[in-house]
Amino acid sequence: MTWLVLAGAILAEVAATLSLRASEGLKKKRWIAPVAAGYLGAFGLLTVALAQGMPVGIAYGVWAACGVALTALGARVFFKDALTRRMAAGLGLIAAGVLLIELGAAAH
Repeated sequence: MTWLVLAGAILAEVAATLSLRASEGLKKKRWIAPVAAGYLGAFGLLTVALAQGMPVGIAYGVWAACGVALTALGARVFFKDALTRRMAAGLGLIAAGVLLIELGAAAH
């Protein structure tokens, strides 16, 4: 259950960040509510995951890494941002790092 809560935190943060981009620096006012709700939801769910006993190093590491990767992919899909081979390799390294964190946590 804790991993599902963390996944929700990650998705909320990604949605908030992509909404922030869509707001064009908060100039498009209709995006302010999704930005605020997304970030509040992300930190709220991260708090719940920590309260359920997930170690902070694992929770924050996975949250941040997955957030970076999913935001980059979302920006490519929704805003046509660049996603070069080098950037894709970086995303692969992020995925490998998250996997190593999870494997390390399981072994502990």
